[in-house]
Amino acid sequence: MTEPVRILAICGSLRAGSYNAAALRAIVALATEGVEMRTAGIGELPLFNADVEAAGLPPAVPALREALGWAEGVLFVSPEYNHSIPGVLKNAIEWGSRGPGDLFSGKAAAVTGASTGAMGSSRMQAHLRNCAVSLDLLLVNRPEVMIGRAQDKFDAQGVLTDEPTRVYLGKLVVALRDLALRLRPNP
Repeated sequence: MTEPVRILAICGSLRAGSYNAAALRAIVALATEGVEMRTAGIGELPLFNADVEAAGLPPAVPALREALGWAEGVLFVSPEYNHSIPGVLKNAIEWGSRGPGDLFSGKAAAVTGASTGAMGSSRMQAHLRNCAVSLDLLLVNRPEVMIGRAQDKFDAQGVLTDEPTRVYLGKLVVALRDLALRLRPNP
């Protein structure tokens, strides 16, 4: 039997009532057979600063790096801020890409996001795809899942109620799992 694909899911929103955090919870619940999924909190990471790095890493940084080292695939679930990647997510990427080892290089990745607007984080996803090039992440190209009008797809408790969105998110997890399996070294 093949070992499950280890996927680290990172939410680019810190807001308690975030639709993206709700989408991440739905994705974890949808995790298909052959997937072991963990989430990484990024709210405790300090702003990236080489002086802080040189003085000694705050505990949140090694925790993120350890989680990235564990993962075979990374799933980003994020809102779009000012047509781009939220600063907190970009900060986590900066910390994760520093230090010994290349923790992103050659790994499978996927991106999705929710927005109350019609475009559902499409511009953030395009910018994150640009960053993925320098990180050497190999992104799932299809399906592209952009959760527009999120306020109509989640209930007041943050539960995903929209069945088509649930289906697309499930397909995204399967595509990420399959890409990570193709990238596994042959035994």
